[in-house]
Amino acid sequence: MILGELRRNAVQRLRDAGVDSAEADGRLLLMHAARLDAAKLISLEGSEAGADVAASYDRLIERRVSGEPVARIAGEKEFWSLRFALGAETLVPRPETETIVEAALAEIEDKSRAISILDLGTGSGAILAALLSELPNAEGVAVDKSEAALHTARENLRNLSLGRRVSYVCGNWASAIGGTFNLIVSNPPYIASKELALLSPEVRVHDPLLALDGGLDGLDAYRVIVHQLGERLVPEAKAVLELGQGQEEAVSALVKATGKLSVAGRARKDLAGIPRALIIHVKR
Repeated sequence: MILGELRRNAVQRLRDAGVDSAEADGRLLLMHAARLDAAKLISLEGSEAGADVAASYDRLIERRVSGEPVARIAGEKEFWSLRFALGAETLVPRPETETIVEAALAEIEDKSRAISILDLGTGSGAILAALLSELPNAEGVAVDKSEAALHTARENLRNLSLGRRVSYVCGNWASAIGGTFNLIVSNPPYIASKELALLSPEVRVHDPLLALDGGLDGLDAYRVIVHQLGERLVPEAKAVLELGQGQEEAVSALVKATGKLSVAGRARKDLAGIPRALIIHVKR
């Protein structure tokens, strides 16, 4: 069977299984099975697929039909035009999280100056790596409660030639470290426990619970982080926190209740128009 026919048959299998992104998924998984980039796949569509490629592709399609996300099958995901390996203890980086990077960069006038960045709950290291790729003289500290997640982040940053600018700490948010920082970023778990069952199977089954469950009201992590920010931000520093849908007012209230911190205006919206990135600074 030729590659193009193999792909078309797989796409139909995915459509029959109710996969909305069947065309894109079928193409991406064939690229993975055949170890081809997009351009090469197009040029070789009329070539015959080897038996090993066909068998590997069939296994990958079967996993997708069963509900496993493409990123988990491929073991990697693109974020901020960078490639990140995934681990069992890391979230799949999502496009809306790029709003955190955009908001943080917008707060830094001189991108060439030396600054320190603290990434709380680093996961795959995607947010920190994206920032370091844009800030050549910045250094970072990646914190995560999971040793496995830290291992994944360390490998990702090393593979992106950013590892020498990062230190890694295993611990519960900022309680594991001392010192102050120019920028703090975090994408904490923010799904209310009772809503976990409503998540799509791709998220509920395949993403780590530790990175999803935000407690009874989804705000447990924010309560801890916001309480710690005042001791970790230098006077002119900023923190940028990712928000879940509908959480802007509640998290803003937690910030204001500290008496030490203020919210810098409305949260920055993602491409879907959802308030996503809340910017916080030391109260002046």
